[in-house]
Amino acid sequence: MYRLSPRLTPRVLLFASSLALGSLACESAPGEQAPTGAATPDAAEAPAEDKTSAEPTNDPAPSDDAESEVREEAAAADPMAGLNGTQVGDAAGVGGLGLKGTGRGGGGTGEGTIGLGNVGLIGKGGGGGTGSGYGRGAGALSKRSTPGIVRPMPSGPPPVTEDFDKVEVEGFKAVADEPLSTFSVDVDTASYAMVRRMLRDGQTPPADSVRLEELVNYFDYDYPEPMGSQPFSVMTEVASAPWAEEHRLLHVGLQGVPIDDAEVAPRNLVFLLDVSGSMNRPDALPLLKQGLGLLARQLRKQDKVSIVVYAGASGMVLPPTSGGDISKILGALESLQAGGSTNGGAGIELAYKVAKDNYIKGGINRVILATDGDFNVGTANRSELERLIEQKRETGVFLTVLGFGRGNTKDSTMQMLADKGNGNYAYIDSVAEARKVLVREAGATLTTIAKDVKIQVEFNPVLVESYRLIGYENRRLAAQDFNDDKKDAGEIGAGHTVTAVYEIVPAGKGGTQPGVDPLKYQGERTPTGDALTGEMATVKLRYKAPEGSTSKLISETVTDDGKTWAQASEDFRWSAAVLAFGMVLRGSEHRGKADMKMARKLAQGSVGKDPQGDRKGFLAMIDQASSRLAKNPAVAK
Repeated sequence: MYRLSPRLTPRVLLFASSLALGSLACESAPGEQAPTGAATPDAAEAPAEDKTSAEPTNDPAPSDDAESEVREEAAAADPMAGLNGTQVGDAAGVGGLGLKGTGRGGGGTGEGTIGLGNVGLIGKGGGGGTGSGYGRGAGALSKRSTPGIVRPMPSGPPPVTEDFDKVEVEGFKAVADEPLSTFSVDVDTASYAMVRRMLRDGQTPPADSVRLEELVNYFDYDYPEPMGSQPFSVMTEVASAPWAEEHRLLHVGLQGVPIDDAEVAPRNLVFLLDVSGSMNRPDALPLLKQGLGLLARQLRKQDKVSIVVYAGASGMVLPPTSGGDISKILGALESLQAGGSTNGGAGIELAYKVAKDNYIKGGINRVILATDGDFNVGTANRSELERLIEQKRETGVFLTVLGFGRGNTKDSTMQMLADKGNGNYAYIDSVAEARKVLVREAGATLTTIAKDVKIQVEFNPVLVESYRLIGYENRRLAAQDFNDDKKDAGEIGAGHTVTAVYEIVPAGKGGTQPGVDPLKYQGERTPTGDALTGEMATVKLRYKAPEGSTSKLISETVTDDGKTWAQASEDFRWSAAVLAFGMVLRGSEHRGKADMKMARKLAQGSVGKDPQGDRKGFLAMIDQASSRLAKNPAVAK
């Protein structure tokens, strides 16, 4: 190891840096470059809280324990040892130059120190100029902190650090014990796009990221349009289950009434945009600008657009502006730059105030929140955010949440905001997805035709022994919630389709539930006359008008005509293919004989017309998932 004098001059240090660059450049990771436009934090700030200079890409940050160990080794060795290792500098002011390994050095606080921090010659870095600096280097050589100690660099794709709510998968319910199944509709599609992105990146999606109802509802289905004044139609179909031949599948489909563009009411839209440091990556703020630019081009003169941004503080970038002034809207979007921490609560407050101040009675009033969900200052506590958004939905302003970015995306927060804010949630992983959500499906995304939509299914014990609702785990409701108009539920947009599938064990097939002892204080239920009519189930729905407070009821009976799987409709077979894929990807214990080969065969045989290519794209996802599971067979088990 080369020893450098502690009294090294700036000129000598810069010369040493240039030598290191010349000798190591050929070994740097391909494609790495220093981030542009990133601010350098002050040494007094906690680096982990500044998401501008310390934003991770593919380089894992050392843990606190690792930093402490490195500090001790540095003190015991040479204060300049950071030139060749992962050192965290103190008063010496050089710390880890990041010339080799993944160094992170502070410029120190000593008088006259150079403050090189981490010069980032290889990889990325942000160092202070004269006495304070914090940097993160990503070199190509192994990490060395003390002569003779070599630490291997991590290999493989970056870890998935997104935050997902835990999905508690329920098994079969005995009809004798629980004849009613109640849940809130869900038209979110974020899980599908997020799973697609992870598979494309060579990652195995975490089980909790695979929400089956969002995979199924990503696609359009050819359900009959509503009749009369009802905002949506209800259809049901029963056929055998491809992964369990003795079981039956009950397919429930809703079709929202479509609205022609000429009939769409004036829109009051507030773009609430996250411009914090964590959005400073190509798949975040730049993609956000492109996506909302596509939406802006669809607006009319009678529509109004406002732009509110938030980072460490919140502010108005564009006051309410006519949708006809497209150049002004696009100019405001293009001017946005990322930097700072994330005060989402303050942004929400301001956005809803702007929406309320410009409220259009009888029009569409909506906040469109575009973020990675990583709120870390201000109202950052999840419970506080939940109470805030529940309070704001009482203004009559609906919410759309658009997720962006990767690595630190907080899916759980974005899902909660959309759920509690009378809204929907989509994840944007590409310009094509932005076009799908904000142009092709703008009516469904922005125009609500019914809110607080709940479904309750009552099963006939004469024909059904047990059942399970596939997916919707985070949307389950208590039976009494169905008639409670104070209970919040999901929303349906114009032209939206909603699909739910039950797996049913017919009476007499048994084996899905352990028995219980006979009750001491009450006898068995006696079937009513309706139980002998051949009806398998009754599907009931409750919904409210977008500005209403009293629900309306729709009821449909279900009969089983004995259809085989081959006799099922194309849409029925497609939904089952998507569910088979999701169950295998999650490693579900209820997947029966399903595997990726079955999912692909089912999907390939039910693609149909597919004018937009969404279903063909799903076939590619199945192939990617098959490849991932082949490398990680433990997931499939």
